[in-house]
Amino acid sequence: MIKNKKYIYFAIIPFLLSMAMKFPFPDEIPYGEPMVEVFEIPVSTTNGINFIGVISLFLLIVSLYLIVKGLNKFHVRFVVVAMVVYTFTPPFVATSYQKTFASGIYAISYDSVHSKCSFEKMNETTLHGMCELPFENYSKKDVQFNIEFYKQDAFEDDTPLLSLMNNDAPYKVRLRGNESKRIKIETNIDVSKMKNQIDSGESSEVHLIIKAGKRSRKL
Repeated sequence: MIKNKKYIYFAIIPFLLSMAMKFPFPDEIPYGEPMVEVFEIPVSTTNGINFIGVISLFLLIVSLYLIVKGLNKFHVRFVVVAMVVYTFTPPFVATSYQKTFASGIYAISYDSVHSKCSFEKMNETTLHGMCELPFENYSKKDVQFNIEFYKQDAFEDDTPLLSLMNNDAPYKVRLRGNESKRIKIETNIDVSKMKNQIDSGESSEVHLIIKAGKRSRKL
């Protein structure tokens, strides 16, 4: 089954390096909000090309190539196994650390997949924004932190949607020990000076920043 052990051994190095470069802790999105992802690696973000993501993808491809070169059969099976390990190991390790050793904002988990924000125009000058954000505190102690939104965001009709929520930021949040809660934040936004106003809009999978003192995390 193994044709050349050296190739297998050499494949481990770029594989681990690539996995470390995309490790989702303490920041889930350390290089900005992803626009284009390959194998869950952000190669492009709202800030432009993510060169670290490109390097991580290159290392992954090299490791998979070496694995294939080192085997004389079952190539597809081993590649699939490697991708499963690559995909699920980092979040599993991060969550395990949060549940056992982390404290403060590092013990806070945020489910961006089930988050959403909506916007509705109340009158000619006011836009009402509302977000529902699922958080969980894995520690036994209460944790207090502030929520802010990215200044650069997806655009709809040339109007930055989520960044408008920074109107009343930072939003103060307090979670009790081991508490799971869907945080709801609202704000009224003055749009009278905007060139392109919107009547309504929605955004899902919301990425944000949480802060406590000098510590911050991009989630």
